[in-house]
Amino acid sequence: MDKFIPHSIDTDGGFESELLGDVKAGFPSPAEDVREKLDLVKLLVKHKASTFFFRVSGVSMVDADMDEGDIIIVDRAVSPYNNCKAVCFIDGEYTVKRVEIGHGGVRLMPANEHNIAYKPIEVTPDNNFIIWGVVTYTIKKM
Repeated sequence: MDKFIPHSIDTDGGFESELLGDVKAGFPSPAEDVREKLDLVKLLVKHKASTFFFRVSGVSMVDADMDEGDIIIVDRAVSPYNNCKAVCFIDGEYTVKRVEIGHGGVRLMPANEHNIAYKPIEVTPDNNFIIWGVVTYTIKKM
């Protein structure tokens, strides 16, 4: 990530719209007149005060469905776990990677098997390292 500028959630309200119902991904069906309210903040954000948005820059995570320009939602209140996707701070830089925790250490794993330039990053005691927050959702532009 070239610029570390998280965008916080507006805690005064949400974004509410009409949910027009389910849409079949198989055979078409007649539209139903059942509508409900959809609040995207309530759906996507569990901890408002500790949740931030980032725009993905780069292609090291394309095989994890994080493409250049996608928006990721990162929650700092979620405890990191093995194989989570997370925004990490290492030696003065921020990056998003899959985090392998175990076997006596931590490895930051890229997800782009078509580009051999992206290698796992072994975290050592010599690194200045924190897991900044866990990725909870990816918002994609189609």
